[in-house]
Amino acid sequence: MTEFSDSDEGKPVVMGDVKVGLITEVERGTAYVDPDVSITDKLKATLDWGDRDDDTFPLREEQVDEITDDEVRLRS
Repeated sequence: MTEFSDSDEGKPVVMGDVKVGLITEVERGTAYVDPDVSITDKLKATLDWGDRDDDTFPLREEQVDEITDDEVRLRS
């Protein structure tokens, strides 16, 4: 089970070699990501972030491959 903590706030979120956003908030173990302006609509759709008007998006446990000291890596 992926468990986020306050220490994960500010970490970049990457998928492969692409930075997809930044964790801006962790609330009750859920990380919320502010998407990078450069990610494509196709990638947003892959992450299920395409049809929302929110500024931040929750990361689902099944999306996360690894949490390191420096970044959060998503499954590709």
